[in-house]
Parts: sequence; structure tokens; C-alpha cells
Amino acid sequence: MKTINKESIILASGSPRRKELMTQAGIDFKIHVADIDESKVDPGMPPENYVCLLSKTKAQAVAGHYPDAWTIGADTIVAVGNTILGKPAGHRQAVTMLTQLSNREHSVFTAFTITRPNSDDLITRVVNTRVRFKALSKEEINWYADTGEPYDKAGGYGIQGIGAFLVKEISGSYTNVVGLPVCELIDALASFGAISFKEVK
Repeated sequence: MKTINKESIILASGSPRRKELMTQAGIDFKIHVADIDESKVDPGMPPENYVCLLSKTKAQAVAGHYPDAWTIGADTIVAVGNTILGKPAGHRQAVTMLTQLSNREHSVFTAFTITRPNSDDLITRVVNTRVRFKALSKEEINWYADTGEPYDKAGGYGIQGIGAFLVKEISGSYTNVVGLPVCELIDALASFGAISFKEVK
């Protein structure tokens, strides 16, 4: 597959959705999952600050292993107002979240941090996509919760999967809702010279 890399890139995430998005974008990369304790980050802080801090923490936890490479850390959250909805632990919590999101708009924030220790370069960006759910019946909510799809996803749904039927409209980046704002990430990598669309002679 044709790639756009000029330099080594590390993804500090085990998310299969981020892996797929970066591969589709033509980026050649290695995965090194960041080992951090997310519970130590205060969920009471503003959603944008919360997601930026997590993305930066993930990137910096991995970047030290690859001083000459560009490391990308990312985090995605769903927020209703200033209330952050994490990943539901089970059926009851999934039902509660989906009921809260029914027939209303919410925000999906994804922050990404790009850093390379040997150059002291670091940038953190956050993208907000507005998502509106249709009015969901109790039967729809329970059926979807029973699929098992909500349990590893922020806000309890996956727009790229079965959960697509929940979404009435979005305003902003679709890939941001999946887990990585590809347009903004590509622009940032290009600004650092980590990727290039020029033909290599």
C-alpha cells in the first residue's frame, strides 16, 4: 500500500478504530499502547481539558521509548454539557447512558497529541463534533445494549457499527466520532514534516 510517511510514527493506542483510520489514511505506523491509569485524571474538569490531558499523558508515556519518532496519543469522550460519559461497565449503565442521549444533542471530543522527544516538538489539538440521537424507544435501547457493542465505547455507542441507527445527524468530523479526526491529524503531521504528499524520486 502506498504510504505518506517521511519519518517513523508510533500510535500510543490499542484502539482498533484508530488503527483502521490511520491505515486508511496511508500512514505507516507501529503500535505501542500507553500504560497509564486514567482513573487518576479528574473527570470533573471541563471535557476539553480532560481529553487533552489524557491524550498528552498517553503520548508522553510512550514517546520516551522512541526519541527519534513521532508519537501520537489520543483520547475520545462523549459529553452532555459538562458531564463526561465514559464506557459503560454493563447493561444497566449502557441503558442509562443511551436513555440520557436519546432525542438530544451531545458532543464528542477527541484530542490528539503529537510529540518527538529529540526535537522538543509537541502539539495537542482537540476536535468537537456535535451528534444528535433520534428519540429511542425502550425496546431499541435494550436491544442495542444486548448487542454488547456499547461496552468498550465512550458514551455507550459506536457510530461505525450497529449504533449507526441511533444517530439522526452530526455536525463536524465523522472520523472524530469514530475515534480520530483524520483531517486535522494529517494537517498536524504534515506541518511537522512527518508526512508528505510529494513523490519521492
